[in-house]
Amino acid sequence: MRRILTALLSVVAVCAFLTACNAAQQKEKEEATEAVAQPTVQISSVANETVQPTDADRGSETPPQDEADQTRAKDTELQMTINDTPVTVEWEDNESVQALKELCREQTLTINMSMYGGFEQVGSIGAALPQNDEQTTTSPGDIVLYSGDQMVVFYGSNSWTYTRLGHITDQSESDMTQLLANGDTTVTVGLR
Repeated sequence: MRRILTALLSVVAVCAFLTACNAAQQKEKEEATEAVAQPTVQISSVANETVQPTDADRGSETPPQDEADQTRAKDTELQMTINDTPVTVEWEDNESVQALKELCREQTLTINMSMYGGFEQVGSIGAALPQNDEQTTTSPGDIVLYSGDQMVVFYGSNSWTYTRLGHITDQSESDMTQLLANGDTTVTVGLR
């Protein structure tokens, strides 16, 4: 019985010791992290002026300066063409559009669209995108995701559950009707 009690007390003492050591190490890590994260402000003794921390001291990135960085930033903008007409799209900031951009990094998407219902063109994207469907009433120029893998471009209006992708901003309602209401169309989506 004494052996069991002695062994049990030894185990408890070892556990307490290891816990204390772990807590001390964790505190040292936190203090080291805080010390690195704090920007330093240097005081010049010559003119008694304060020198502000630089971007490097703060750890923040500066905007791209060289042509390669600017090209990479531009390459993340989606561009849409309906048949041979480029259109300006205000894209949504959501995970569906981000997934669409990732698809377009591999290749420009060509979507064969078919007229449906007298107010829209619909076509398969060829892959499933994340959905955030909401009850929506569309207007001419709206671009939505339907059923996770279908892109729909509207020249009329409809109410249904969709995930918004964007809106064509440089075409009027009559322009959208001219682009989309005359039979099947081809939409291309790619990165500029």
